[in-house]
Amino acid sequence: MRVLGIDPGLQSTGWGIIDVVGSKLRHVANGECKTKTGPLPARLVSLFEQITDVIARFDPTDAAVEQTFVNRDGAGTLKLGQARGIAVLVPAQAGMAVGEYAPNAVKKAIVGVGHADKGQVAHMVRLYLPGVTLAGADATDALAIAMCHAHHLQSSQRLNHAVLKASA
Repeated sequence: MRVLGIDPGLQSTGWGIIDVVGSKLRHVANGECKTKTGPLPARLVSLFEQITDVIARFDPTDAAVEQTFVNRDGAGTLKLGQARGIAVLVPAQAGMAVGEYAPNAVKKAIVGVGHADKGQVAHMVRLYLPGVTLAGADATDALAIAMCHAHHLQSSQRLNHAVLKASA
């Protein structure tokens, strides 16, 4: 399984890709999609094209996006929501189911504490993915989102297997 994690943002959208084989995680790639300054529609098109390119280059099988909560102001929240819409649309358009996780759920899955700071998340990502070079804070968060999704998919598969075994 190859998982794409996306941390949506209008100025910088982080992405991270991991391979999952059994309980082992392996870093594939990570980066940040930077949008051009200028009109919002052009920035959204740029984000769409960059995420589309990441999917075409790395061919993930699964995707996960961080949920967004209210920002400092209403206008900022709406703009971020539009960037998040692109982050959900592109993998869905490529045929992937898209998991969505609250920031605290990601932190709890990776660090063990729902209110961990960015430094703690980066430390744990480096611990789980030895030798990784992180492209930035947003890419780090995206890798954490991918790892959280992988954990949830594996747990769900184990639960389904146990239920099938018990009902047989």
